[in-house]
Amino acid sequence: MGGRAAIPPIPGLNEVPYFTNSSMMGVDFLPQHLIILGGSYIGLEFAQIFRRFGSEVTVIELAPRLIAREDEDVSRAVAEILDAEGINLLLNSKVVAVEEKGKRIAVRSASAGTTSLTLGTHLLVAIGRRPNTDDLGLEKAGIAADARGYIVVDDQLRTNIPGIWALGDCNGRGAFTHTSYNDFEIVAANLLDQGQRRLSDRILAYALYTDPPLGRVGMTEAEVRNSGRAALMATMPMEDVSRAYERGETKGFMKILVERDTAQILGASILGLSGDEVIHAILDLMYAKVPYTPLLRATHIHPTVSEFIPTMLSDLKPLQ
Repeated sequence: MGGRAAIPPIPGLNEVPYFTNSSMMGVDFLPQHLIILGGSYIGLEFAQIFRRFGSEVTVIELAPRLIAREDEDVSRAVAEILDAEGINLLLNSKVVAVEEKGKRIAVRSASAGTTSLTLGTHLLVAIGRRPNTDDLGLEKAGIAADARGYIVVDDQLRTNIPGIWALGDCNGRGAFTHTSYNDFEIVAANLLDQGQRRLSDRILAYALYTDPPLGRVGMTEAEVRNSGRAALMATMPMEDVSRAYERGETKGFMKILVERDTAQILGASILGLSGDEVIHAILDLMYAKVPYTPLLRATHIHPTVSEFIPTMLSDLKPLQ
């Protein structure tokens, strides 16, 4: 495996038993109260899984909101979904100490000058990943790595040493299964087929596998605003989508951003029923590098979630 769970230097953490995303997959019992350190993708997926199994679940997140790399409306909607399922969310909370108290694990956290104590039966550390490059002898080979241990690569995944490439989790350029496989495709095409495939041609896309899932592609609304681009945006609540309404799964919303002058799609978020699948209709158009207008005029099958992408695009408004 190219990466492993990052373990923060929290006082007492190394003296208590805890799970990581890897060891959590081997659990054959139901934790009575699972405390999760980290309110991002891995932590939230496990939080919902074990809450639905019947565990009490508490998520402690350092940032002011969940999945902080997402837009605030997405973070807020995901928090509302998890809160409605009875998951305890402690945001803007820094874990300052961990210890065993009898048969329980005590997590002490600080927020806004106040310290609180959370008692649970089991602990999952889900605050991020780090590459397994520590024992590769990179320094002996002269291969450059950054401060976090990721191997530095160029646009074709070459390292600074001729004849050596770095793929997958170790290069810090994706760390998803689909991006790792694409790394292989880039290197194989350039080495064996005299291709000119580049990392910069890849469009960022991923999913958060909660229920409902979040499908993401390209830039967030915040990134578009920070870029200073003139843009258009449209949103649609999932309760207005026929398939979602018929299934009784109306939580979430869809959002799409378009560059005003070129009409090219900049990014999209689909939090809702089949969001991880529907997002590909937008992703493929972005790869084609064409305006959004063909999608606006497309006739999709009813009743599906995808059929409402053209409807949403018909309501684009200037991003204020």
